[in-house]
Amino acid sequence: MKIVADENIPSVEQAFASLGEVSLVHGRSLQPAHVRDADILLVRSVTRVDERLLADSSVRFVGSATIGFDHVDLDYLSQRGIGFARAPGSNATSAAEYVLSAIMVLSERLGFDPADKTVGIIGHGNVGSRVRARFEALGMRCQVNDPPLQAQGGHDDFVSLADVLQADIITVHVPYTRTGRWPTHHLVNADLLAQLRPDAIVLNTSRGAVADNPAMEAWLAVRSNAAAVLDVWEGEPSISLSLMDRVALATPHIAGYSLDGKLRGTDMIYHAACEFFGETACWQVADAVPVSPALTINSCHDRLSAVREAVLATYDIRADDAALRAIKRLDKGAQAARFDQLRKEYPVRREFSEIEVVLETHDPELRRVLDALGFKLSAVPVTA
Repeated sequence: MKIVADENIPSVEQAFASLGEVSLVHGRSLQPAHVRDADILLVRSVTRVDERLLADSSVRFVGSATIGFDHVDLDYLSQRGIGFARAPGSNATSAAEYVLSAIMVLSERLGFDPADKTVGIIGHGNVGSRVRARFEALGMRCQVNDPPLQAQGGHDDFVSLADVLQADIITVHVPYTRTGRWPTHHLVNADLLAQLRPDAIVLNTSRGAVADNPAMEAWLAVRSNAAAVLDVWEGEPSISLSLMDRVALATPHIAGYSLDGKLRGTDMIYHAACEFFGETACWQVADAVPVSPALTINSCHDRLSAVREAVLATYDIRADDAALRAIKRLDKGAQAARFDQLRKEYPVRREFSEIEVVLETHDPELRRVLDALGFKLSAVPVTA
């Protein structure tokens, strides 16, 4: 079989080699000519998969190594009898750890204890539920709003959007939709922002257009005590530099970019393709992951500092923030290309579960918190 794949899907060539010949293409440059003779098409969210792309192709299966699917015309695929698979939840842990890293940085920069803050979580799916678990492990009070999920029943603890907006920190984890009962296009708009506390912190790791970027910029311009963390932007890869100047932390759509999350996505669409074509899966994620070094936490730290050290030693969002802000030094025509390059050449980042933490203390509460955040714990004897 002929397989056409986005070159930025990790280990895609090695994984799909057992199914046929793999050709790698830049995702944003994918054209009908690339897929005319292909049997399998493998994409990320930067590629629009629809009739224009596939009309004259022989594609029988499309795999998207992403959580969302707003870039795929599912009705068209169904009409053509083309199989489809995506990777829901594959990078959810990575995105949740990104949010936690952001709050660790901002709590130090702004001088607050996360345990003193309330969090409003909009969207309680794969990512939102993991964010909630981690924040609650830190002692933060979480309020959740997710109307589609609440409508299914069994979520009596969910609250209204108005209640969520009274929280100190608002974090958004929703799919991008323009239609339906609860569309999320520009969910974060001028009206919503006007309802927030003057010192609110807003995070968006969903899709760029979930937040009205000009409205966000205008809000930050008049709310000097407010802060925003943006990983996703309208118009990617050409983003608003004036908005970037106003946000506290800015990153190039990499919240879900842990090596573990990306490989999990590859694995999910690989196994789905094998099942679709009746082939035996030969490749395993374990074949592609390196061994991570252990991390030692010093016994002299207070509990919050110890947690912050563990989180930021594993993933420090400030490095990604600095890398994105550096695009301002480039010519305007090169900035969008650099945004994509930062994603393509993203350094290896491991999830907390792959990091063994050695505690030089017998603090049971610290052990409980780090365990709840997902770290592997290894104690060492404390000598007299």
